[in-house]
This record gives sequence, C-alpha cells and structure tokens, in this order.
Amino acid sequence: MSAYTFIKDSLQNLVAGLGTARDKASHSHYAIPEMDDQQLLNAFRGSWTAQKGVSIPAIDACRNWRSWQAKNEQIQLIEAEEERLNVKGKILEAMLKGRLFGGAAVFIGTGDRNTADELKPDTIRKGGIKYLAVMTRRQLTATEIEQDPQSPRYGKPKAYRLPGSTVEIHPSRLAIFMGTPHPDPELAIGNGFGWSDSVLLAALPAVRRYDETVANVVSLVYEAKIDVINIPNLMTSLADKNYERTLLERLRMAATAKGINGTLILDGGETHSSKSASFSTLPDIIAKTEQGVSGAFDVPITRMFGQPSSGLGANGEENTRNYYDNVASRQKLDMKPAMGVLDECLIRSALGDRPKEIHYTWAPLWQPTAKERADIGKTTADTIKVLKDAGLFPDDALSQASVNLLVEQSVMPGLEAAIKKFGAELPDEEDVDDEGGDGEKLSARSTNIGDAAPRPLYVQRKVTNGADILAWAKDQGFEATVPADELHVTIAYSRQPLDWMKVGGDWNSRQDGGLTVAPGGARLVEPLGGEGAVVLLFNSSELAWRHMQIREAGASWDYEEYQPHVTITYAAGDLDLSKVEPYRGKIEFGPEIFEDLNP
Repeated sequence: MSAYTFIKDSLQNLVAGLGTARDKASHSHYAIPEMDDQQLLNAFRGSWTAQKGVSIPAIDACRNWRSWQAKNEQIQLIEAEEERLNVKGKILEAMLKGRLFGGAAVFIGTGDRNTADELKPDTIRKGGIKYLAVMTRRQLTATEIEQDPQSPRYGKPKAYRLPGSTVEIHPSRLAIFMGTPHPDPELAIGNGFGWSDSVLLAALPAVRRYDETVANVVSLVYEAKIDVINIPNLMTSLADKNYERTLLERLRMAATAKGINGTLILDGGETHSSKSASFSTLPDIIAKTEQGVSGAFDVPITRMFGQPSSGLGANGEENTRNYYDNVASRQKLDMKPAMGVLDECLIRSALGDRPKEIHYTWAPLWQPTAKERADIGKTTADTIKVLKDAGLFPDDALSQASVNLLVEQSVMPGLEAAIKKFGAELPDEEDVDDEGGDGEKLSARSTNIGDAAPRPLYVQRKVTNGADILAWAKDQGFEATVPADELHVTIAYSRQPLDWMKVGGDWNSRQDGGLTVAPGGARLVEPLGGEGAVVLLFNSSELAWRHMQIREAGASWDYEEYQPHVTITYAAGDLDLSKVEPYRGKIEFGPEIFEDLNP
C-alpha cells in the first residue's frame, strides 16, 4: 500500500481559524460566469460604460489604420480596393462583435461555390475579391477540433458550418477576431465551442458596481434634505380614520404655506427639524468605481471617462502612451495574423499579382505636436549632417537612406517625389559663375560668407493666393480686410540681434522657394492681440520647424509657443466670429523675406 502525503502551501492558524474550515474566506471560490448573447446585448445597449469598454479599443485600433509601403501607383490601387470593399469598416465591425459576443469573422467572398476548400491567395486575380461579410459566432458553428499535432491548425476548429446548413467554410476564408481567448479551450465551458469569451464577462461586475453607485447617488439627491415634524400622540390619534384624513390635509396646507412664503405653521405641541445627507465622500467612492472599470477594460480613465488625471504634475500622457502601446501590440499580435490571408488576397485583387516588397505599417496613434515634429526634424537633419561630415558611408547610400528617413518621419513628406522629378544632384561649385546663372538654384544654406554683424530680424512669407482668402472673408461677412498683397505669415520676430548668415535656408523642395499648406486640417478664426486683429490659425510642420531652426540660431520670440496664422482684418466690427466658417482651401506662400525688424 502506498502512502501519500498532501502538503498545502497556504497559511493556517488553528487558533485564529485562518485557512481552516472556520475561516469564511476559505469557502470562497470562482464559479463559471455565464451570460447569453441577449444579456450581453442588453448590457451593451443599456450601459454606456460597458459600450465604451467594448468599443474604444476596437475603434482606436482601426482609427488611424495603416500605411502601405509600395510605389505610389500601387498604393493608390490598393487603397482604392480597400475602399471598394470597405475593409476598414468590416474589420471594425468584426472586432466590435468579437469583443462583445466572444467571436466574429470576416468572410472573404471570392465567388467560389465550394467554400470547404482552403483559399489559396495565389489563385486570386485582379478584382478576385467580390465582397466581405461579417459573421458572428452565432452564425458560424465550429466543427471538430484538429487533433493532428503536425497540422498548422492543431487545437483549432477544422472548419465552420452555417447553422441549419451543411455548408462548411474553411478557416482560411475567414479573418477571425476573438474577445477574451480561452487559455485552454478544452476546459472552457460556456458560449460557443471553438470561440472565446466576451470582454464583458470579466468586466461586467466592475461596470455594474459603477452603474449602481452612480444610480444610488442620484437617488440620494432626492433625499438630500428631509423635513421631520414631530406630532404629539400621533399613533394613538391614527386609530380615528377621520383624524388620518384631517392630518393629511393639515400637512398639505403646511407644505403649501411653506412653499409660498417659506413659513411653516405648526401647532404649539408640534416640532419641526430637517436632516441633510452628506455628499462629501461620494466623489471618492465614484472615483474608485471608475478606476475599477478602467482597470477591467485596460483603458485609461482619461480615455474612458474623459476626465483629466489627478495628482501633482499628472497630465495622463504616460498612461495614454502605455495604452497606445497596448493597442499597437494588439494590432501586431492579433489583427495582423487574423488579416494575413485577407491582405494577401487584397493585394492580388488590387494589382493582379503580388510584388514581394509590398508591406504595410500601422499608423501611430500618438500624434506629435508641431513643436515635437519640428524637434524631430531638426534632430534628424543634425544626424544626417554628422554622418555626412564623418564620411562613414558613400554619399549615394547616405542620400537614399536620408530621403527614406525624412519621408518616414514625415519631416519632408514630398521629398521622395521631388527628387524623382528634379533629380538628386546639386550643381558643383565650379559650375556657379559670378553672374548668377545656376547659382540662383542653390539654397541659402550652401552660401557661407563668414560672420555678419548681428541685427534684429523679421522673417515672413507673403500669401500668393490672397484673392481666394479675401473672397472667403467677404462671404463670411468681413467688410474691411487686409489688402491681398499684405497677407502674410510671420516666421521670426527677433528683437534679439543675431547673425543672419547663421540662420541658413529652409529645406524647401520647390524651385521658386514657395510653400503650400494643404487644404483641410485644423483651422480657426480668432481675435489676436489688443489691436483688433482677427487671424486665421492653421498648422504647418514646415513653418514650425523653420521657426525653431531660426530660434536655435539665436533669434528671440515674444511668446512661449509658435502658431502660424494670417491676419485677415483689424476691423471686424460686430461680426460674430463664432459663426464664421474657417477657410479650408490651400494656402500658397511665396519665398522667405528677411528684413530688419521694425517694431
């Protein structure tokens, strides 16, 4: 007979009952949480916290979508195919349903009658994808699990079957999105064999606690102040039915008199008092339940509840960055593998073949500010200059790598196309004559005539399509405007004297030295300063980068930040600026103009 010794590593205390049958905590256990689809749908529709917890990660994962890396013509064809099939919308719908119900899939419709066979992307030709359809796990029943360890689908369903039908769909024809995956599908009991759990399953207790807390606080508001009237011999007198009627009439008249003039009339033997509820600790209680909801869905409280972070020096940036990193990891670990076959078919359906070099990157969720983009541009330019001066790499190789780096970091998005159009070679110094000639094509940064006398500096660019902007201003109700030839954007306003030659020239790919701000983007019309100026605010990374470059050369600036703008008028009159629709068209600027500062 064998002897067995059972060793428990939990803490026990027979006197205190800790860890024994007397310990109340020893009887706690985790039961199988179960919710059917109707309950999940009710929670999603009835609780905005549950709805946001399901929706926010899926929306953020698809919000900025992805950037294809290929030739411009190929990118246009692939993006057109994505738009035709509404790939982004279908993936978002599948992710939302997958997170809510525990699984959903995008069916790749190619027109094949036999969907039980594996879909091989190399059989897809141009226009081969006919449509995409989203199906939930209720519409797709998993068949038996693959038990062959040599199969790439070991431990996963061999196929999926439509309910009430014998039609089977091979998994390769589906882009499958799960909710919360089961660590061990064989031990999982609940909704949908071969699928996963809803993200609400584990998070719903936190959601319910928050909703109940807020609901109770709201009901407490109605009980915030209670009037208490003490009536002598009340219970004895209530034995008389006529007294009950008289009492209610008496209280009604007293309440009416109090409502009219604030005076409460009582009998000599009656007393009146008020009791008020305390709300001082309720915000902390609500805050704790909000933290529970944010933790349950792994979404920052700033994103979940739209409130700023609390605490000294807290701005929520670190939590937001961590959350964006988490979303990016889901894009790489979950979304990209799920969309693998779909993407291979999509490329062939758009182009007719599959060039090996085509790939994509997920667009970052964290968008740098204009100043951060300017700092990135300057740091990148300094790095390229150091590598150039060190002579570690051939010029052609460094030039090509620099172009790729500047384009990928969005420092100079149009550089690649400009080099293809105008070439990458700069004129040699001996080709530049004293009369000008080709020397006029050299940028200001290639001239270095030594130190010049420091002086204050004002740098501007004139608007060259001022007529378009003034036409917009007239339509919006501006009666008096700045003349078209005086519309400009200020780049530098330095009271501090500096050597202009150390400023150098901007990295502009246009031969005429001009600059174009693309249509759209953030535009505002607001008053500025104390002289009645009304300006059009817009964003331009090129202007922001150039401004910071000039400041790095020693220029001063009267304000903390730089915001590009064009002054429209100094006499707006009684025009309601809140009703003015900002100018949305492109803004064309001429070359930079350096001038002595005239305050």
